[in-house]
Amino acid sequence: MSADDGSDKYPDDSGRRRFVKGVVGGATLVGVGGTGVATVNSATSSSGAGGGTTQSWAIENVGGPAPRGMPMVPVEVTGGGDIRGVWPEVQTVNEGGLRVQIAAEENFKNSGTTYSQEWFQYCGVESYAGLDPTYESDNLFRVGSNPAYDWQGEAYEEGDPLNIDDFGDYETWNNEFGDPLGKPATATWRSQESESTMPVQVIRSPLVERLANGEGDIAGAARSWLQAATDQGVVAWLNKCTHFCCVPGWKQTADAATFGDANEVYCQCHQSLYDPFSVVQTLFTARPRPQ
Repeated sequence: MSADDGSDKYPDDSGRRRFVKGVVGGATLVGVGGTGVATVNSATSSSGAGGGTTQSWAIENVGGPAPRGMPMVPVEVTGGGDIRGVWPEVQTVNEGGLRVQIAAEENFKNSGTTYSQEWFQYCGVESYAGLDPTYESDNLFRVGSNPAYDWQGEAYEEGDPLNIDDFGDYETWNNEFGDPLGKPATATWRSQESESTMPVQVIRSPLVERLANGEGDIAGAARSWLQAATDQGVVAWLNKCTHFCCVPGWKQTADAATFGDANEVYCQCHQSLYDPFSVVQTLFTARPRPQ
C-alpha cells in the first residue's frame, strides 16, 4: 500500500491503521482519529506555577469516557542498552511575578515540539516527587514491584532497568490477547526513593520502527515527533488514564476485546481505549505543581 493512496490503514503486513496527524492550532487544536472525525482534546483547571494551557503528543483515545490521550514519554537507549525516558532541560522562568523552575525544551530534538513536564501534570502527578524539575534521577525505566507481564518477572528483579536486549523477540512476541504487534513492559519512571510512583507503559514494535523511518502514511508533524520520541522502535507513555487516573494496560486482559479491540490499551475501570500506534496532539490545562 502506498503512502499517498488516501487510505487510513497501517502497512499491509500489520493490518492496522497508521499513525494519524495531529492538527496544531492553539485553542482550536484537535486530534484527527482514524475515523476522520475531529474532536477537541481539552480539560479545564486553574493555572499556576508550571501549569496552564498545554499541548502534548499523546497516544490517541479511541473509545470510552477518557477526554484525551495519555501523554508520550520520549525514550532513549543508552550505550549499555538500558531504556530511559528523556526529561526536558531545567530552566528558571518568570511566571506570575515569581521565579519558578520548570523542565521544558523547545524544538525537542528538532521535532518542532516544545516538550515539557507540564504534559504529565494531571491526575495528581503534578505533586509527585518525580515531577520536581530538579528531582535527582537517572531517568531509567525500572521494573516495579508487580510487573504486568510474566516475561518481566523471569528476566528482572524489582528496580532493574529495562534493557533493549530483553526485547529481542519483539517482532514475534505475543500472548493470548490480540495480535503480535510488539513486545510490552511496564515500569516506573523518576520514582526511585519516592512514595509516589510514576507508572509508564513501554512497547517495542516493528510497526513503530517502520513509521519512524517514514514508511506508511504519517503526517509530517507526527512523524517528526515520533522520530524524536522513539529509539529502536520503543515508545512509552505515562500510564495514567485521563478519565479517572486509573492505570490501563496493553494486551493484559481479554476484556479489551469485549469492549472494542484486544490490540488497544484498555482501562478496566471504565472501559476507555487508547491506540498505542496512533499519535495525536492534545490541548488541555495542566495543573500547577505545588511549590
